Amino acid sequence: MAPLTYLEFLLVFFLPPILLFGVLAAVREQSWWGWRPVSGLAVIIVIAVIYTTPWDNLLIAAGVWEYGEGTTLVHFWEAPLGEYLFFVLQPVLTALWLFQFPAIADMSLRVPAKSRLIGVVAGLSVSAVGYLLLGTQSTFYLGAILLWSGPILAIQWGFGWPYLWEIRRTVAIALAVPTVYYWVIDRFAIETGIWTISAAQTTGVALFGLPIEEAVFFVMTNIFAIQGLVMYMWLFDRVDRGELEAWTVAIRNWRPSNSIEG
Repeated sequence: MAPLTYLEFLLVFFLPPILLFGVLAAVREQSWWGWRPVSGLAVIIVIAVIYTTPWDNLLIAAGVWEYGEGTTLVHFWEAPLGEYLFFVLQPVLTALWLFQFPAIADMSLRVPAKSRLIGVVAGLSVSAVGYLLLGTQSTFYLGAILLWSGPILAIQWGFGWPYLWEIRRTVAIALAVPTVYYWVIDRFAIETGIWTISAAQTTGVALFGLPIEEAVFFVMTNIFAIQGLVMYMWLFDRVDRGELEAWTVAIRNWRPSNSIEG
């Protein structure tokens, strides 16, 4: 039997850092805090739960991973309660770390249509690769991750990948630390038998002892949360600067004759 149950694992590895970074975000003047970042986090959590639940349960049903004896208490559909709590706690911890490094670039929301198209195509290309990998048993899990990730990436990159590039240092710092942390605790969970990953449906390639599929999963999920939050804050910053109001006025004053005369 594993030394920790799934719920104990969450208590040990998530609650202490969440409390630490939550307090720091609340007391440090230079951190993001208040209704804007917190409401952005709430939006991310809702999307994460809704979008991840069917995907996660289908992979459990397909035998991609399973849980150690006695490590789970109650299941909803195929997934245990701890899995749903994980959907919530991971973006919370990632966000609270991000809040320590607030950065908003002075950049307009007016991203050229060509740039938006590039972002959408890049995201959907990730899904296309994932779809191709689904056809082989050993790449099934990796393919499922990429196929599932592509639509979110397409939406985010289509909305503002040039902005993400503008603040790339902040994004990189916000991504690197929690991702490595999740890699470490995920490897602990696997090695101690809290959950196990199917050998048949994975490539066998490991990163520091962690299945590459698990490493990619945490990169993707953290990217979703970080990109979503920084662009959420960017949107509000442009509202403060009156950019959306200027758009509204321009649309109201637009006349077909104006474009002809121009």
